[in-house]
Amino acid sequence: MVSSQAPFAPGHLELVRKFVNTRDLEKGTDELLESSDWDAWCQSQELPTGSARDDRERLQGLREALRVGMLANHDRAAPPTPMLDALNAALAWSEACPVATSKGLDLQPAGDGASYVAGLLVRTVAQALTDGSWSRMKACGDDTCQWAFYDHSRSRSGHWCSMDICGNRNKQMRWRKRQAREPRSDG
Repeated sequence: MVSSQAPFAPGHLELVRKFVNTRDLEKGTDELLESSDWDAWCQSQELPTGSARDDRERLQGLREALRVGMLANHDRAAPPTPMLDALNAALAWSEACPVATSKGLDLQPAGDGASYVAGLLVRTVAQALTDGSWSRMKACGDDTCQWAFYDHSRSRSGHWCSMDICGNRNKQMRWRKRQAREPRSDG
């Protein structure tokens, strides 16, 4: 899926959407595999660079747990335990510090490079869980895509990152299956 076609998320949730999309299932690419790819992605997001292999492996785990949470949002389910466990693990690893503000408790990302990014992601998802905007973060329902998108629909029923591509492809596939099952009457 081409990221420019997926609806952008508001505010800092756009960073979470872009982070989950560092892995493109259709193209078979992953910007967390190599340090240089991760650094380039961080620079494009104006984030601090620097990571060791185990840092990127932790981030991969967080990314895939967030994707699972986004898939669960199609069913309007509570955040799945693996996602919450990954957020808690990333929080501990990132050493983000709780800070009291006039709006309540906030997390201040700490560390540098990958651990700072992890703290920022945890902070953003925690805020979205609190304000209810997390439920609009979804991963495409096409198993070969699973591109992260923000559901802007009024009914919160968006299922595909792009109706023109994934939605159309899946609707055609279901139509063909129905046609294959229905007996033909040749008159």
